[in-house]
Amino acid sequence: MKWHIEQGCVEDLIDIENQIPEFATPKTREILDARLQGKKVLLLIAKVDGLPVAYKLGYAVDARRFYSWLGAVIPQYRGAGIAQALLTEQERWCKAHGFHSIAVKSMNRFRSMLMMLLKNNYHIVDCHPLEDGTDSKIHFLKTL
Repeated sequence: MKWHIEQGCVEDLIDIENQIPEFATPKTREILDARLQGKKVLLLIAKVDGLPVAYKLGYAVDARRFYSWLGAVIPQYRGAGIAQALLTEQERWCKAHGFHSIAVKSMNRFRSMLMMLLKNNYHIVDCHPLEDGTDSKIHFLKTL
């Protein structure tokens, strides 16, 4: 499978988001706009044959710290290395723009994401259970 990565638009992200079965509540334009307003943002989209199939979205916390907020790959495109390619491109962009670290949060139930972060030298810096006890939120940090 051949793909390419480009800086993308919110419409592509929303299209992908709505095809992710693990997301009970896909993000809306209003949620995205509220969180990203006034921030330096990087939205990467992976496309196969011109179709958006994956994304990685993050933003500057300040001049030195970047927060990798959201990401997803449509199920039928998983396992091809797209998520790794998006992570690698995000790190390259962050280094080129002077960021010193990237923070990420994930959930224990997203095991493939956890494994990818650990494999790429992201370190667990915090972990806490959800209030309902169904899962745990895990905080990662990577120094660039």
